Amino acid sequence: EASRIAREFGVSVVNMGDVIRKEAERAGVDMAHAGDLATELRLREGSDVVARRCIPIIEELETRLVLIDGIRSIDEVEAFKEAFGVNFTLIAIEASFKERLSRILARKRADDPVDESGVLSRDERELEWGIGRAIKDADITIENNGSIDEFHEKVRELMAALSSTE
Repeated sequence: EASRIAREFGVSVVNMGDVIRKEAERAGVDMAHAGDLATELRLREGSDVVARRCIPIIEELETRLVLIDGIRSIDEVEAFKEAFGVNFTLIAIEASFKERLSRILARKRADDPVDESGVLSRDERELEWGIGRAIKDADITIENNGSIDEFHEKVRELMAALSSTE
């Protein structure tokens, strides 16, 4: 949702999950196992591999403001900070487990868990990657436990503020 609103403001979006989905397609891995592939890729090529693959994509964009969707570890944050310095701002979007569970199960994306156990497993995997520290170290945090309209308004306000400082 944040990505869609960013695009409304003319902000380019790079989705880190797309890197994993592209790798899954290349390797012939079913999307239901994309999380396992992401873990394997991080073990094989380093915990910041997805960020390193995104950096050239970002550098090729014609816009100065880019939303990077899907950061999952502090090592990815560090890779982006190294590449973009003070021009990198980390924004965390936080929601309760109950809200995230409901939303994940409702959207039914091919690489999403299909039940509470799967969501818990995904959370555990991402905590092992360091997502907790990335969230803790965020420059800006958006709370997303309310309605979709409330969330949209928060993101629009942030995009307007960031766009005006571009």
